[in-house]
Amino acid sequence: MNGEQWIDPEISRLREMNLERRLVMYPSSGGKLSIGDRSYLNFSSNDYLDFANHPLVIQTAAEAAERYGMGSGSSRLLTGTLDIHDELEGRIAGYKGYPAALLFGSGYMTNAGVVPSLVGRHDSVFADRLAHASILDAITLSRAPLHRFQHNDVGHLNDLLARQGRGKKLVITESVFSMDGDIAPLREIAGVAEHHEAMLMVDEAHATGVFGPQGSGLIRELSLERAVNLSMGTLSKALGSYGGFVACSEPMRDLLVNRSRALIYSTAPSPASIGAALAALGLLASHPALSTILLHRAALFRGLLQRAGLNTLNSQSQIVPVVLGDNARALDVSRRLRERGILAIAIRPPTVPAGSARLRFSVTLAHTEEDLIKAANIVIAEIQSEKPL
Repeated sequence: MNGEQWIDPEISRLREMNLERRLVMYPSSGGKLSIGDRSYLNFSSNDYLDFANHPLVIQTAAEAAERYGMGSGSSRLLTGTLDIHDELEGRIAGYKGYPAALLFGSGYMTNAGVVPSLVGRHDSVFADRLAHASILDAITLSRAPLHRFQHNDVGHLNDLLARQGRGKKLVITESVFSMDGDIAPLREIAGVAEHHEAMLMVDEAHATGVFGPQGSGLIRELSLERAVNLSMGTLSKALGSYGGFVACSEPMRDLLVNRSRALIYSTAPSPASIGAALAALGLLASHPALSTILLHRAALFRGLLQRAGLNTLNSQSQIVPVVLGDNARALDVSRRLRERGILAIAIRPPTVPAGSARLRFSVTLAHTEEDLIKAANIVIAEIQSEKPL
């Protein structure tokens, strides 16, 4: 079409760099899939607790849809805030150990809605160099100058805060990093932020449901609720639903309700998603050992890979990367694993730094210990048998 002549050359450039992406359809979600007459172990799902297909989660979502309708029909500030939204926000606040919580349409929208509400062009943001794309995009929307500290480097953060910055200061990190699977030194980061009178926001998307009492996250596990101003999370990973939230103080919530464009100008999350999340929180309350079982299985899988000499970085969570470096190599190993019944999608730049293409394995409760041992042995065999590209 007219004006689109530049697109084909751009796609060709991505293809030549082994960076082209394509949408692939799957018949269902979860840690185990059947495609045609073949079964697969899916290690590219964030459904960590296998809740997305849990009968109670599905039943509660259906009941919410039947009672309220499939859509909420309006934005939160018009008539879109239903009593089921209020119920979930109260549950999340208690679960996370904060006075209040606020729901958004997705995790991405949460970050995009929160950061520009707190800082602007005359303020300063300090973010971990490996912070999620949604965090970086949120900072761009805020127009606040960005200062990136080296990954999990508290000393570098302290130096930046001492030498840089103006106006209000906001420090942002993840607690569990989505591509490396490692854990931020939250207690030390909180201490530095407090020393420099900076606000602190922690993205707990991959910690919620997995770490802390009943999966309430690392902030609560470390008793840092008073030191962390904003605890962000999603409903779409361990909780098996869809949506995002932030837990915070009552004044902070009031500010976000008045300023957050992602909240004000978006339709409220669907009642079915809210019902599913309520059921997931109930399951975590009645089965508090689920996260411990998950982390035990992840440690088993990671240990097998590490003993074979594979590079899993500093993974300490249910996310286990295997760094292969070259884009083409990562694609090739992913393809060969698929042929052997293992789905592990290649992760390439710009999602990860150049030269660090990898397979990202998400261990879930759908994977038994036997599944994980089998998968680890196949991964090891395929990588160790590689021929030079």
